[in-house]
Amino acid sequence: MIKILVADDHAVVREGLKRIIAETADLVVAGEASNGQEVLEKVQNGHWDVVLLDISMPGRGGLDVLRQLKGEKPKLPVLVLSMHSEDQYAVRVLKAGAAGYLTKDSAPEQLVNAIRRVIRGRKYISPSVAEKLAFDLEIDFKEALHENLSDREYQVLCMIASGKTVTEIAERLALSVKTISTYRTRILEKMKMTNNAELIRYAIKQGLVE
Repeated sequence: MIKILVADDHAVVREGLKRIIAETADLVVAGEASNGQEVLEKVQNGHWDVVLLDISMPGRGGLDVLRQLKGEKPKLPVLVLSMHSEDQYAVRVLKAGAAGYLTKDSAPEQLVNAIRRVIRGRKYISPSVAEKLAFDLEIDFKEALHENLSDREYQVLCMIASGKTVTEIAERLALSVKTISTYRTRILEKMKMTNNAELIRYAIKQGLVE
């Protein structure tokens, strides 16, 4: 049996994934986690064949968790499952070591195919992401201002650009309003901008928000 660890802070999502996977004889959800720290502890204390990781859990950022997982268990395939569009996170998580990226509205058979693919040591990416990766090879990636941001800063940028307030972001990430305000200040400084309107225009132009 292929043992899968499902990491998502929404119980409904975890239950849905379990039902999809239960229909496949050789796959089994052998564990669940609802936050980043729990993911790390379960990986350290158990044996898993693949991790299904939500990139937007509260508390410790999903990208941060992904990087630590790959540092501690480099051969463990991590398949990122996210509510965010591919344009926002796919390339970034693949560069951080993810074995693949799927949006949560993907078809059930797509999820099963992705799991089987990464188990064999291969990457799972859609044609559109493959095209974007190829395009990135042709340009100086450092030209994009958001590439100078940390993973957490990038996450906050995307949330600001999607219209969320500092308070809403703080609640979603289980951080203080003061901490989010500090991240916002750093983002503005690094990107040489002065207000949210400029951040939003930039994010739309770069395709970071829908």
